[in-house]
Amino acid sequence: MNRKILIWSITAALAGFLFGFDTVVISGAEKKLQLLWGSSDVFHGIVVIGMALWGTVVGAFFGGIPTNRIGRKNTLIWIGVLYTISAIGSALANDPITFAAFRFIGGLGVGASTIAAPAYISEIAPAKDRGKLVGLYQFNIVLGILVAFLSNYLLNNIGDNAWRWMLGVEAFPAAIYTLFALTIPKSPRWLLTKFRNSEAKSVLQIINPDQDPEKLMLEIKDEMDNTVPNENIFLKKYRFPLILAFLIAFFNQLSGINALLYYAPRILTEAGLEESSALLSSIGVGVTNLIFTLLGIFLIDRLGRKQLMFICSIGYIISLSLVSMAFFFHWEGNFVPIFLFMFIAAHAIGQGTVIWVFISEIFPNHLRGSGQSFGSSVHWVLAAIVPSLVPVLFSTIGAGMVFLFFAFMMGLQLLFVIFMMPETKGISLEVLSKKLIK
Repeated sequence: MNRKILIWSITAALAGFLFGFDTVVISGAEKKLQLLWGSSDVFHGIVVIGMALWGTVVGAFFGGIPTNRIGRKNTLIWIGVLYTISAIGSALANDPITFAAFRFIGGLGVGASTIAAPAYISEIAPAKDRGKLVGLYQFNIVLGILVAFLSNYLLNNIGDNAWRWMLGVEAFPAAIYTLFALTIPKSPRWLLTKFRNSEAKSVLQIINPDQDPEKLMLEIKDEMDNTVPNENIFLKKYRFPLILAFLIAFFNQLSGINALLYYAPRILTEAGLEESSALLSSIGVGVTNLIFTLLGIFLIDRLGRKQLMFICSIGYIISLSLVSMAFFFHWEGNFVPIFLFMFIAAHAIGQGTVIWVFISEIFPNHLRGSGQSFGSSVHWVLAAIVPSLVPVLFSTIGAGMVFLFFAFMMGLQLLFVIFMMPETKGISLEVLSKKLIK
């Protein structure tokens, strides 16, 4: 693999590390904040926790605009700035409204990163390595999740203001990432959509030194020539990739993954573990996520996206059913953490690894930012709604019923994978575009 492509891909994928850290760091502080500010379950779920998620929705919904207009690289730089501001502001906040406002800013960065980073990596990666390189974004997400769980555990007992340190420490990697993002080149495919041919040619020569850049540019331009100026992803011919993006994002969140990640310590405490044991077990969730994401990245260009989704769907159904039974039949103690680790493993090897790769592949170059914005928006609207409802649902219908519902939804995902999902491994972006557009 071209060493420069790997370095650039890792740099862009570091946006995922901040995504993972920013998303999950709240899990170690949320119960303390609810006690500190005396928030009701509804206010706590919708405002204190949910505002970051709604920021992510806005970032995903509008993130395609800067990704297309100012480019993938410049958008990644601004994402780093948003993360830095959010971390510092959240740590210094003294009331829930100010706290929620700064968490909203961080959410903007998370949402936009799910568009810009996978788009950038998919556009500089050769087809044979595209899955594993875009998969580095997901690897960094789970690495950020693991580091956040570990950081929360280590900072938990340093005093009444431990929550400020938990949230503020993110400013350091955010600032470093922003500096790194300045060093990467612009995407050649984006440059060609802006008719900056000489710049695109220079980057393509570095990316594919053994191939004629003029030939590659002609292939990319040929795909562009079959498009209509100012068209959008909602035209009839783009209906199939649009449905695919909607369904993979829909099922991703209806697995309950974000509900678990945000409330891992709370769920484990409800299952009978003490607070310190729950925080420690949540680190186990992060380790399991990391290991099986690495396995997913190893397999995604070998087995393919569809096969990994099939495997994960079966794993989801089994593990979520067991978690539900554990709550119904009061299997307290070590059973629930084991079943949750099984669930995390199933997610990491399938949906976690596949979603951002798949959405970044199925739209044509000139609409990739808009298509990813749509898929990410579906993902994040549900990611805002589902975890925001968890405290209320747990206290009303119970955890067992909640996890049983998630298991049922994963049965529907299995049907989607078997009957609708195409395989995209090893196919160039331009060829894929022709295959999926009717």
